[in-house]
Amino acid sequence: MDVLLRELLRLAVSESDNVAADIMLRNVGGPSDVTGYITSLGAQGFHLEDGERGLARDVSVQYRNWFEPAGAVQLLRRISDNSPPTPEHTRLLLSWLSESPTGPHGIRGQLPTGTVVMHKTGTSNTRGAVTFATNDIGLITLPDGRRLALAVFVTDSKADEATRDAVIARIAKAAYSAAVAAH
Repeated sequence: MDVLLRELLRLAVSESDNVAADIMLRNVGGPSDVTGYITSLGAQGFHLEDGERGLARDVSVQYRNWFEPAGAVQLLRRISDNSPPTPEHTRLLLSWLSESPTGPHGIRGQLPTGTVVMHKTGTSNTRGAVTFATNDIGLITLPDGRRLALAVFVTDSKADEATRDAVIARIAKAAYSAAVAAH
């Protein structure tokens, strides 16, 4: 089956399609090349060692991949303020991030209706009573047009999905309110 590169990228970003993500990872040279590129953009605290296929085979492998929240915010700021891709490609990426199918959960859960949120979620499997990762990073467009970069990572949680999402939503609302009040 032939799938356009653009469609693989959209599937990986908008739909969290793990097969598309692994195909893209192979096509760009693998985990070490991705780690090197993200680091070259000024985002610190990022390390990728395994793709989705490896994560599916052994849950303990996920601890070899990490992104510190501050580094994720650095990457989001870079994309928002001085994006390395062309303006056209940046608009395309941001449109895909706006299409996230999470509905009224996570970052956008408690924000005012109509707030533009460009974000990427990531949730691991649950084993026993522990969900290893519930993550949401994104750019929130404030009423004055500025963008707030936010990264929330909930790790090794015994809370149910609704509770984890509510925590992320409360943090996003607090950050949004503080950013609006500060300007």
